[in-house]
Formats: sequence, C-alpha cells, structure tokens
Amino acid sequence: MKTLLPLSLGLLLSACRLSAAPVDSLISAVTVYPDRAVVTRTATVDLAAGTQEIVFENLPSALVDQSLQVSGQGTAQATFLDVSSRQNYVAFTPNERVKAIEDELRGLQQQVRVLDDRTALLKEEGAFIRRLLQSSSGPISIPVQAGPAREASSPNRPAPRPTLEELQKLYGYADEALGRIAAEQQSIDIQREDLQIKKTALEKQLNDLRGAGGRSYKTVMVRVASAGGGNLEIALAYTVPNASWTPAYDARVLSNDHAVALSCFGVVRQKTGEDWKDVALTLSTARPSLGGAPPSLAPWTVDVAHPRPVEQAVREPRLEVAMKSAIGGLTAPSVVMNAAETDDQIHEAQLATAVLNMQATSASLKIPVATTVPCDNSPQKAPITQARLESRSEYSSVPKRLQAAFLTAKVTNSSDFPLLAGAMNVFLDSTFVAASSLRTVMPGEKFDLALGVDEGIGVKHKRVNRFTEDTGITNSGKRITYDFLLTVQNNKKTAARIVFADQIPVSRNEKIVVKLLLPAAGEIGTPEKPKEIVREVDGTIKWTLNLKPGEKRELPLKFSIEYPNDVIPTGLE
Repeated sequence: MKTLLPLSLGLLLSACRLSAAPVDSLISAVTVYPDRAVVTRTATVDLAAGTQEIVFENLPSALVDQSLQVSGQGTAQATFLDVSSRQNYVAFTPNERVKAIEDELRGLQQQVRVLDDRTALLKEEGAFIRRLLQSSSGPISIPVQAGPAREASSPNRPAPRPTLEELQKLYGYADEALGRIAAEQQSIDIQREDLQIKKTALEKQLNDLRGAGGRSYKTVMVRVASAGGGNLEIALAYTVPNASWTPAYDARVLSNDHAVALSCFGVVRQKTGEDWKDVALTLSTARPSLGGAPPSLAPWTVDVAHPRPVEQAVREPRLEVAMKSAIGGLTAPSVVMNAAETDDQIHEAQLATAVLNMQATSASLKIPVATTVPCDNSPQKAPITQARLESRSEYSSVPKRLQAAFLTAKVTNSSDFPLLAGAMNVFLDSTFVAASSLRTVMPGEKFDLALGVDEGIGVKHKRVNRFTEDTGITNSGKRITYDFLLTVQNNKKTAARIVFADQIPVSRNEKIVVKLLLPAAGEIGTPEKPKEIVREVDGTIKWTLNLKPGEKRELPLKFSIEYPNDVIPTGLE
C-alpha cells in the first residue's frame, strides 16, 4: 500500500498536467488568399519542467488539419513534440454570434406563439357572443327536472322571450365586446407583421453565419517538453476556407491636369466561424488551389475506327490554368507637414499605403493598420495605396449607330507594378460616371476609362444620296452608289482629339465588287502606316482628328457596289 500510493499520486499529477485547461488565445494575424485564409493565434503560457499539453478550444470546425503549424519563443527552453486536433460535437452553438441570433429567434417564436394563443381565445370569445345573439332572436328552451307535480313527458318548457330593454343591453354588450375583439386582433396582426420582419432579418444573418461551423468546433492540442520553468509565447497557425479578397479601384479623372488619381483597395470577405478583431491583415496574390506545377498532358493517339457498340465516353479532365502573379500596389505620395504650417490650413486626406513584399511567384500586401473583419461575409474595404497616372483625353464616335461623342481617358500605367483585374468606379472630377472593371494592366501598358457622352462635341451622320444605274454594254449589271456626309464640330473652349468610325460593305463573293470612292486612295493609310484616315480589313474607316476650339469638319464617305443582273445581293441598305 505504501508503494502504490506514491505511484498513484505520480500518475494523477501526470494526467492533470496532460489535461491542462484551455489557454486564452487571440487572433493576432491573418493572411488572406483569393480562396482561403491562414489565421495565426497567439497565447502566452507558463511552463514547468517536464511535458505539458497546451489546448486551443473553440476553433472553426472547417479548419484544415494538415495546415496546423506551431512556433514560439520565450524564456523557457521548450521543444514541440506534436500537434493534434479533434472534432467536438455539442448540443449548443459554440459560435457566440450564431448562438445570440438563435436565442433571439427563439424569443421571437415564443412571442408569435403568445399572439397565436391570444388570437385563438379572441376567436372563441367572438363565436360565443355571436351564438348568444343568434339564440336571443328565437325561443329559448330551459331544461326542467321532472318531479311528482310535473309530467314526465314535458321535461322542458320554453323560456320567456327577452324584453326590449334586455335585448338593447345584450346588443350593446355584443357591440362593445366585438369591437374590442376586432381592435385587439388588428393590434395582434401589426405585432405579428413586425415580428415577421425581425425574424426574416435574423434568419438572413443566420444563413450568412451558418458557414461558421454550426454545432461543432475543433480543439487543437500542442504537446511541449520543457527542460526548466519559464514562459512561452506560442503561435498557432491554421488554414480555413470561406475567406477571400478581390482588388477594387476608384479612378478619378482630373480633367484639368490630364491625369488620373487611382486608389486601390482590397475587398475582404469571410465567414470562417470567428471574427477577426484588430488583426494584422495581409493580402496575398498566391493561388494555393492551383498547385505548384503545371498539369500534365495525356497521350493523344490516332487509330483506325472499328465499329463497336456505343458506350459512354469518359473524358479526361482538362485543367486550364491562368495564374497572374501581379499586385496592384502603387507608391502613394507622402504627406510632409512643415513646422511653419498652421492648424487652419486645408490638407487633402491620403490613403494608408500597404507594405509590398514581392516573392518569386506571388506578392503580398501588409495592411499598415489593425483591421477588423466580421464573420458575416460582409465586404471590408481595406486601403492599399493610391497613385497619380498620366492620361490623355480622346473622343470616340460611331455616328452611324449613335450621333454622339463619347469621352475616353487613355491612361498609361506609369507605375512600376502591374494592376490586378478587378472592379472599378470611375469619376470625372467629382462626378460618378460609370461602374466598370479593370483588366490586368502591366507597367507601361495603356487602358481606357469610359466617361460617357460629352454634349460639347456635335456629331451628325447624313445620307446625301443613293442611286442605282445599269452597267455594261448590254446593261448586264447594276451599280449602286452611296453618298454619306459626316459632320463634327468642337464646341468646347479647348482642343479635342476625336476618332470617328464608319464602315463600307465587305464582299463575300467575287461577283460583287465594292469600291471606295471617297476618301481618295491617297488619303488612306493602313494600321501599319497610319494617316489621318485608316481603312481596316473589316471595312471600318477611321478618322483621327485634332480639332481646335470651335472648329468644324465635314467628312465625305462615298462608295459603290457593282454586281451582275443574275445575282441578287443581300445586306444592302
């Protein structure tokens, strides 16, 4: 007995040491990828000599077990032995926000039940009053007990009819009671409608949070061996799905400065099951889902076909990968405050600039301020940077389709970094003009910003003439000549560059010949040798004009179509 007692105490102490209480941990950093996130939790623990188990509880149930990583530093000489995780299923919802919404929904359902019960009582009360009114208009039979002085064959006798005064009291009571019931029922209907609105809103929030794991969570255990006592700051990193980020831009065209102020943001969404509160946020362009190597090709064989029964063809899946390792970070202008400046001077606010870190195949952007992203899948717009890019204004017009001139800003990416594809809001000075998207733009490339119609440029398209004549010595063919006049006028006080586009038909048959009469052949260039007028292979004619303030230009377009009489052409206007 004396021998077993120390051994039992030792085993009990070891078990207590291994089943340590969960540590208090906080999410300190998050790296968001286009389709997932890596979350880092930190906690500080005091270690004693020997082996201990550090427990992290209430982690997302969707946590990827293979992604668990642990690191740490402190005064204790610690060695990590292993890391493990387990799934826990409970009868309650571990996520506090989900549980709060579920409790609120249950409270609303109880209120609806109270209203339903009260409605049933009011319905019964109204039915009783209506039966009472109905019985008052006819004879009332009162049951009478049989006795020695009464005949056994007449157990009931008719009750006397109510007097007029009694009927007035009865109908007055019924009118008051039924009016009260109707008013209370109206109030109940209004309350039920308000409760339904609240219930619908809460159910929508609950659906957004359902990806948080439901009634389960994961626990991660880290075994640590320490040679002596001391403290250890431990960091646990794990990957979770249901998180993403996309680039977004605000492009403000500065018409007087011939420049574009481009602001870049990262829009982060997540429903991982835990809120990210005041975390160090990093956005990465890496695509872990695409793998690290290109897909392999399956053998492509050619053989002689042999008749055989038709079978279900099984196709080899083909992966088309388009990986863009680019980042939309731009160097923002710094703001320097001089000591001589006074407090009442006006300064333009600047965007916080993310720290850019370029890797071999991707790039990451570290947001400079602590960021909070709730787990309800709502968008969180984190500023990345802003830059001033060179631009040139140009007007485009297709007067045959629409007699209007559209203003376009030709922007050059004069930064050292490419711009990732993403949504973009376009402003002309302080006016919002369009919601569009930006393709991936490499340094030095140009991209267009459509700014809408400018009424300061007058455009007209007029058909002057269309006539048909016979051709050939024996009138064996026909010729149709079209004569158009395009007019453009710059009504603005500044010079304008305008690109006009019209077209002539393109023949798909050698018997149909299309000839361009105006502009003359000597005035026309090609895409390789451009002039003011360029003719493209698809029949498009483009004029590039530089108009002075108030200048007006008339552009003739004339062409003919010839074909023999035995041909019926299509596509003629």
